[in-house]
Amino acid sequence: GGGKYCESRRELVAMTTDSKKVLLMGRSGSGKTSMRSIIFADYLARDTMRLSPTIDVEYSHVRFLGNLHLHLWDCGGQDDFYRNYLENMRDHIFRAVELLIYVFDIESDEEGSDFAQFAEVLEALEQHSPDARVFVLVHKMDLVKEGMRDDLFDERQASILELAGRLRVTCFATSIWDETLYRAWSTIVYSLVPNTALLESHLAEFCLASGADEVVLFESTTFLVIAHAARAPHADNHRFEKISNIIKQFKLSCRKAQAQFQGMQLQAFNLIALFAILSKNTTIMVVASQPFIHDGALTYNIAHLRKQMNLR
Repeated sequence: GGGKYCESRRELVAMTTDSKKVLLMGRSGSGKTSMRSIIFADYLARDTMRLSPTIDVEYSHVRFLGNLHLHLWDCGGQDDFYRNYLENMRDHIFRAVELLIYVFDIESDEEGSDFAQFAEVLEALEQHSPDARVFVLVHKMDLVKEGMRDDLFDERQASILELAGRLRVTCFATSIWDETLYRAWSTIVYSLVPNTALLESHLAEFCLASGADEVVLFESTTFLVIAHAARAPHADNHRFEKISNIIKQFKLSCRKAQAQFQGMQLQAFNLIALFAILSKNTTIMVVASQPFIHDGALTYNIAHLRKQMNLR
């Protein structure tokens, strides 16, 4: 099934042309495994308190859109493990990497050691995978007073980018307690999906033909945003991540009630929001505010889109 998640080394199958090796790194206690469990294993933020530290490397296999396979290597953050990664396993860990996700704990009292380790990781990555993308998550931002967050993040980002060399580095401020984590991971996954331009052209045509205001495509298990199209700008730039959070919580509630999420419809005075399964890997959200648009017409248009995009 789509978004299949396995904690098994057996899942580390031979790399195919659609396989992407993703390293998840950062010092012990930075929050790597918690965020992975929220995004890929349907944990609630409060449930991550019981997770134990990662020992050595944990391999996961995540499938997106049927043919995109993420091989996620969650690397334990203890200093002894990092010495081993950098000295004895350097080629094995850092070869053929598509992207590195590196997590900094904003509350760490060992900033010097954190940056020294990050610099060594970047050096190994540049040596073995010079074309890899790097996403840095400055994490646990909820622990910083709200008025200080932007300045502290800007300062940390400047230090990170100084070390980047020729690597392409993007930074995010994140927390497991709000939508920032989904925003960061949606951007990461979006960068890996090979045909987003084609997907978005199909969605733009659908938007126009159906009279919808906005159409969003989510990956069905993680509810990360894959592609979207809109006929007009929207005031809330964080709406997708908020929706991801809400729908994922609703899906978990369905599961607890031993029901399966098939879709949902929200209707207000002048608005319809329709969620439907588009394929075994994707869920579509269609938002329409024109009074003459009926949910039956949207459902028909979704079926037509499914056929047009050759999805099953």
